[in-house]
Amino acid sequence: MIATVPALLPTVQKAAEKVGVKKIIAIGREGESCNRSSNLIAYDHLLEDSGSAFNQVFVDAKQDIAVLPYSSGTTGLPKGVMVTHYNITTNILQLGHSELLYLHKEGTTLLGVLPFFHMYGMVTVLFSSLYAGSKVVSLSKFEPELFLNAITKFKTELVHVVPPLILFLAKHPTVVNYDLSCIRQITAGAAPLGRELVETARSRLKCDVIRQVYGLTESGCVHMAPASLSKEKPQSVGVPIKSMDVKVVDPETNEALSAGEEGEVLIRGPNIMKGYLNLPDATRSCITGDGWFRTGDIGHFDKDGWFYITDRLKELIKVKGLQVAPAELEALLVTHEKIADAAVVGVTDERLGEAPRAYVVKDDCSLQEREVEEYIARRVAKHKHLVGGVQFVDAIPKSASGKILRRLLK
Repeated sequence: MIATVPALLPTVQKAAEKVGVKKIIAIGREGESCNRSSNLIAYDHLLEDSGSAFNQVFVDAKQDIAVLPYSSGTTGLPKGVMVTHYNITTNILQLGHSELLYLHKEGTTLLGVLPFFHMYGMVTVLFSSLYAGSKVVSLSKFEPELFLNAITKFKTELVHVVPPLILFLAKHPTVVNYDLSCIRQITAGAAPLGRELVETARSRLKCDVIRQVYGLTESGCVHMAPASLSKEKPQSVGVPIKSMDVKVVDPETNEALSAGEEGEVLIRGPNIMKGYLNLPDATRSCITGDGWFRTGDIGHFDKDGWFYITDRLKELIKVKGLQVAPAELEALLVTHEKIADAAVVGVTDERLGEAPRAYVVKDDCSLQEREVEEYIARRVAKHKHLVGGVQFVDAIPKSASGKILRRLLK
């Protein structure tokens, strides 16, 4: 079965037909007029007939998959991340033992502006709030006035966001027209948060507690958070949450490093995914025999055990916290009849965090930048558009093994 809302129903119907899904649950106006005998089931009818629609089954919490979000992992195309019931419930309990979610309790109101298909929105906002009994004010999408009105109307105390929304709160002229004094804590994740931006937002909003966390789709959501909300270390993502082991190793030798030494961050704990769907080789390449997950992120820890993420080994681009796999865009670019070769890297963008930029080798001298941008825009989701631009080059720099040398392009 697949459930959807009216705005996405036409797309879902085409996809369902393509892959052979027989039942579509329609939530909203279209669902009200659904014919019970068709493959379209009204949500209200589903509730009435729930006894016949679902059978109670045994669930092995540690083995059975609860959700299948997609992540590019350290490299390559998006992969299905097998997150079990145990991974999620463990992460909810881990977060509950951190100061990060001290406001997640009955009577507290949170803003649900992050997409719930993203693990940050799903676990940290939605599931943790349901577990704690908090109220979640859910927005179907981000619109400046809708966002600000929701905060003021519902007296939202805790706001989980991605860095571009902190940029909005810090700099957008509309914000000064709203009383946002109800906000007691702002938490940012999914992408790095700059120190200057935090200071600007704190000064404007009069909110002292603005913190960032560190997590991955593969870790159920969050695996590092501030040790204390009363203590701040600028640009630190905090310390490992309960039941998490973290170490920094030399990417070449795998030797564990000491405080202040930069290397790849490895994590281990009960919230780490089961693996990548139907990709045992990709799973083995990122999860060691003794359970350590290779994050692909470069960082270090200080003498107090606080961690700092400084760079990425992995190639993926983070646009408003959403992942863009360069390999996916590159595969599309080279299907254009006027393109001989292409590479994609992320470039810094104040509004988006990062934006995809394409470096293209022409196969036809008449090819224009706009033509390339439109070609991609017609084929991918909006956050994957080439907002970072298109640059034409004579050749794509590659290693002897044929791997694109993105650092040279950057």
